[in-house]
Amino acid sequence: MVGGVQRRGVGAAERYDVFHTDCPARDMVDHVTSRWGIWVLIALRNGDLRFYELRESIQGVSEKMLAQNLRALVDDGLLRREVEPTTPPQVTYGLTDFGREVSEPLTELFDRITARLSASAPAPAAVTDSAPVPASGAE
Repeated sequence: MVGGVQRRGVGAAERYDVFHTDCPARDMVDHVTSRWGIWVLIALRNGDLRFYELRESIQGVSEKMLAQNLRALVDDGLLRREVEPTTPPQVTYGLTDFGREVSEPLTELFDRITARLSASAPAPAAVTDSAPVPASGAE
């Protein structure tokens, strides 16, 4: 145990033991895969967004939960936070290089799931502007 964190030596490099409760990597994995963390990373894959844009794009998240998740992801080095000195301040979030690297497999997972759902979903009924066709013998 080194400095309160259990580590397991792997060759010349040390590796964190994510199964140990004090492991910092475990905390980061928890933040990335939390209910809202994953959606933040996916939402930012196409570019930077302001706080309110993130809140609008991730439906169902409260401002409090979004703020908590953003703070954790910034602290983990996955997001960068830029504040423009305006009144009120405009805060923009974007992926760091590390955040982009971590979000790639999440984006791949999301894309695979949505492609699978799209392929297995029944085709929507055709919508026409004409009146319904009467059943035979109903004339």
